[in-house]
Amino acid sequence: MKVGAPSVATLFLTASAALANPNIPAPPQSEPILITNAVIHTVSGATIENGRMLFDGGRIQAIAGPSESIATPARVIDVGGKHVYPGMISAQSVLGLVEIDAVRATIDTTEPGLVNPNVRADVAVNPDSELIPVTRANGVLAALTVPQAGSGSVIVGQSAVIALDGWTIEDMTIKAPAGLHVVWPQMRFADDLPDERKKELEKTRDERLRAIEESFEAARAYRLLPAADRPFEVDLRWESMQPVLEGNMPVFAHVQDLLQIRHALHIADEYGLRMILVGAADAWRVADLLAEKRIPVIVGAVQRLPLRAWEDYSTPFQNAAKLQAAGVLFAIATGGDSNSAPNERNLPYEAAKAVAHGLPHDEALKAVTLYPAQILGVADRLGSLESGKDATFIVTDGDPLEITTHVERAFILGRELDLTTRQTVLYEKYRERLRQRGH
Repeated sequence: MKVGAPSVATLFLTASAALANPNIPAPPQSEPILITNAVIHTVSGATIENGRMLFDGGRIQAIAGPSESIATPARVIDVGGKHVYPGMISAQSVLGLVEIDAVRATIDTTEPGLVNPNVRADVAVNPDSELIPVTRANGVLAALTVPQAGSGSVIVGQSAVIALDGWTIEDMTIKAPAGLHVVWPQMRFADDLPDERKKELEKTRDERLRAIEESFEAARAYRLLPAADRPFEVDLRWESMQPVLEGNMPVFAHVQDLLQIRHALHIADEYGLRMILVGAADAWRVADLLAEKRIPVIVGAVQRLPLRAWEDYSTPFQNAAKLQAAGVLFAIATGGDSNSAPNERNLPYEAAKAVAHGLPHDEALKAVTLYPAQILGVADRLGSLESGKDATFIVTDGDPLEITTHVERAFILGRELDLTTRQTVLYEKYRERLRQRGH
């Protein structure tokens, strides 16, 4: 071998480093930290000018204004008048389950079969996904990762709330399972369809609606078997649905139009379910009913086309504002499918579009922080800046709903994150190319 030439091992390690995700999870917080000189947006309460926030062991210990006393630890971070917000939460995503939508081997979102209530999304999450650092670089620090419907699926499995940092899924999991996901079949069809085709679609719809009802009936019957005091065969599908029937776990009903929403509400009443509507483009049409029944809504993708060709273009933009006016608890999310995964970082701009069409700004901010935390059952840890909650927050140079705002620092459980992403690495690489060429 020529003297000075790199060894094969060196070349291998260099190539591996170039291909690896550059983000290394930080160790647990080891000392108290005090954020000072900050505009602290608690979200659940008042905004504090020139505020200070103390956190230790991954939890917020105290928040104080300029005139209030607070312990000063050895490590102090002066943010120079920047803004501190709770980390945003994507309430519908496939983060960790999809990498490259065009490469089938990188997609693990679906399970074959019509009814799969025992499928769990958390066990399939890839902590090394390149999409995770891209998402959190824009302030989204937690997400609900959701199994998706395959061909003909109706009950698709159980989701998990994950933090967007960690070596393993055990490190990342905040709550699992978070709920059971049921996808309603298409229920309205174009009037100009040929009769034969329309009959086929109606038959498929009826079969899938029947599968939903029969699954809940089977799970309810299975619940009675232990009381019969005789041997029975364990069925993991119906076992996994027992927390739903007991009211300990919600059902996320993936619906869009009015017919689907009404059928989902019928199922909720029939089986006594805690239900959350997801997508729900037509939710505004029954906002008063949803408020009366206290059914939360995760609005999927504000920036989308109307369901019907004759509807005003702004119909989906106004959905959240109409739900808020009616007193419905709601969150704003993205489309939540594999096409949306690379763009989960755009979550705050979905909320911003709703602001431009009538939703109060404070409500839009809550719709991507506090409200999803409440709907997903993690408001004791996430969604606002309060003593005792997780030190999961971002430091920005402006309003996070504005596209010109930069997230300058981010913390999950008191650990400061590396905000390097694949995009920033490529940006710096090609900036250097321009420098070398004198530009």
